[in-house]
This record gives sequence, structure tokens and C-alpha cells, in this order.
Amino acid sequence: MTQSPLANAAANPVTDGLPRVAYARGSYLFDVDGKRYLDGSGGPAVYCLGHAHFEVNEALRIQNEKVAHAYRYHFTSDASDELQAIITDRTGGHFRHMVFVTSGSEAVESCMKIALQYHAACGQMSRRRFISRRRSWHGNTLGALSVSDFKSRREAYEGSLLDVSFVSAANAYRPPAGVSADQLIPYLAQELEDEILRVGPENVAAFIFEPVVGAAGGVVPAPEGYAKAVQAVCKRYGVLMIGDEVMCGSGRTGTWRALEQDSIVPDIMSIAKGLAGGYVPLGAALYSDEIHEAMVAAHGGVQTGHTFTGHTTACAAGVAVQTIITRDRLLDHVLARGARLQRDLRSALSDVPEVGDIRGRGYFIGLEIVADAKTRKPFDAGLMVHADIGQRALEAGLICYPCAGNVGGIAGDTIILAPPYNATEETLGEILTMLTKAIKDSIFAMKKLAAAA
Repeated sequence: MTQSPLANAAANPVTDGLPRVAYARGSYLFDVDGKRYLDGSGGPAVYCLGHAHFEVNEALRIQNEKVAHAYRYHFTSDASDELQAIITDRTGGHFRHMVFVTSGSEAVESCMKIALQYHAACGQMSRRRFISRRRSWHGNTLGALSVSDFKSRREAYEGSLLDVSFVSAANAYRPPAGVSADQLIPYLAQELEDEILRVGPENVAAFIFEPVVGAAGGVVPAPEGYAKAVQAVCKRYGVLMIGDEVMCGSGRTGTWRALEQDSIVPDIMSIAKGLAGGYVPLGAALYSDEIHEAMVAAHGGVQTGHTFTGHTTACAAGVAVQTIITRDRLLDHVLARGARLQRDLRSALSDVPEVGDIRGRGYFIGLEIVADAKTRKPFDAGLMVHADIGQRALEAGLICYPCAGNVGGIAGDTIILAPPYNATEETLGEILTMLTKAIKDSIFAMKKLAAAA
């Protein structure tokens, strides 16, 4: 009798205790015991069309029957050319040049390398430094990790990371001490300028930021006017602007580019998660004509890339996903329905003062849980309120995205929702009901625990 290889699987503390997935359909996944899970966060904000979409799967079948992967230095392909044309169109013609990769981390890493190569092409080899923001997350490769301020994810690698400057997060709910709401944007712009001057403009390659901070902050859109203000600072000193839209881009906020809502275009931009919706790993680094022309003149073209850059089937997945989103006008729906979902959450949780903030754009929504609504004091980190809410939701059959550390890198509890763009009204209603109950039950338990202490 042949023994299943699962019988000899080694213990893994990361995955032990997790349910084993069997299959998925639309917004729902099912484990091997038959339990159903509603995917309220699209995994980590990836599954923009849900799971097992027939048209996407059919596009993958057709492409794989032709060729799964043709190496980019040997062949071009219809799939990669079509996806490039789609992205150029969706970005309003601003980005005609791109490098396709297989993850968001690779996309950010490629953006950083493109910035460095551009300055090298311009004869400015001193421009090697990057500036980023506190409570940011850009990826797990060493370069992307270097520009990330996520304490728990950085600690094991300290000492081998790049020397990066960090300026304050653009968080209206938690502004820098003593900074009023009307002074926040001028303060942040001046802080960036001061840091550029401190390091020396001739040494700064780029400023990188998330238009809407994801896991590191619990969905934090920058205040209106912020992006324009920091872009003006960057232009003043010849510093490139990298917009990291791995999590918030590809339509997640209701416009294809999150920065479209801020009325700016960065020099370089990373995208991934929603680009192919998780059907095949895919990301991209996009860059301007000016950057492209400089690199071509000096080096013959962009020099970053990998074996699987422009993977044929991955690009076919991207084409299928993006075609469906456009055909079905899903971004119009996300923009309008996302705003209503926020209102519905505020109404359902209006009697829970510990829900200190509900924020976001489109189908990218964050809830911040606090111990004191007036002072915005977070719960003690040891209570792990975010994890308790997430576990209660999971046990009830709802997947959400609990995060911690948005206050000082250790404390702070947030919950992220990022449903599929094509989620039904019934599905959204289920998310609302199930998350509301998980939050209320968790807060009640925390209060009971505090009373007994």
C-alpha cells in the first residue's frame, strides 16, 4: 500500500493547526472537512476576482496548451505584449515601459534598481540612498525590506539591510506629536525636504511610499494633498518618486492607480497582487519615458530582470483578469460600493467605541481597534486583540486580515477587509455581519478580562 507523502510531513510551527484547503469557488474556500470560509480580505488583498473564475481558468488552459513559458531573451509573446498594452492604457499612457516579475517584493526591488540605474545612466553615481516612511511595508527581499519600517519583519535581518532614511508616516489618525490636522501636510513635506538636505540631494536616489499603507498601518490613505506636496519636494531636488501600489493598486481603491485619486503620477511604480488576482504570481515595475530613454542611451535598456520575467502564462492570467475587470466595469462598482461598505461598518459598530477609526478607499478598508477612543491609546500588545478578532472570525467562517504594530512597531491592532471586486451584495452583507460579531465578542471578552484583573 502506497503511503501518502503527507504522512511523513515534518512539523511546521507556522502552518500547524491551520485548516487544509480543498477547493474554492468565487468568494468562498472550503477545507478538507467541508467547512466553508468567506474570503473577506482576498487573502492578503490579492484575489480581486475571487477563486476559480471560469474565464481566467480557461485563458490559462489555452495558454498552457500553447506554451507555458518562453524565455524573454529568446521570444516575445502575445500575452506579454497584450498585458503591456493594457497596463499602458489603464495608466493613462503614463507608463509604457515595464518589467514583469513574479511577486510584489520583486516589483519593489526592481523599482529600486531602476532608480539606481537611471541615476547611473545620468552620471550621478552618488545617488545611492533611499528615503521611506515609518510604518511602511514594501516587501521581503533585502532591498524592499530595507525601505520597510515593520519591526517584527525586520529584526532578524538587521545589520545586513541598506542604510535608509525614514520620515514620518502620513497618518491623519496618528499624526506626529503636536502637529495639528491643518499643519500635517506642510509638516510632512518639510520633514522630507529637511531629510533630503541632511543626507545631501546629490546622494538621494528616490523617495518610496505607499499611497494607501496596507499591512504596516492597517489601510492608511495619505491625507488629501500629501502626494502633490511630497512630489514637489522630490522634483525640487531631482529625487525620483516611487509609488508602491503592490497592495493598493490594480483597482483595489476603485481607480486602477491609487495615485490617480491624488492627481499625481510617480516616476516609477510597483504593482502586483491584483494584477493577475492570484491565479499565477505576477507583478511589475513600471517606469517613465524619461527613465527609459536615459537607460537605453547609457546601457541599452533596463538591466533588472529574472528567469521568469514576463512569464507567458502569468501574463495571460493578467490579461484575462484585467479584461474581465474592465468589461464588467468593476472599478466603478468598487469605488461606489466601497464607500457604502465603510458607512455600513460605521453604523454596525457605532456602539463599540473601541473601534477608533474606519478608513480606506474602495475595497481596501481598515479598522483600528483602541483601548480608549478619546486618547486613541492602543490595547496592551500582549493582549493581541487583532489576533483574537481574526481567530473568532475564522472560527465563524470569515477570513479577514488582522495586523499589529502600527503604534510604535509593537502595539496597535488593525483589521483589513479587501473583498473581491465582484463580491455579491449577499457576500458583503455576510462580511459585515460576521466581522461585527467577531469584533464585539472580542471587545466584550477583553473588557471582562480587564474587570477580573
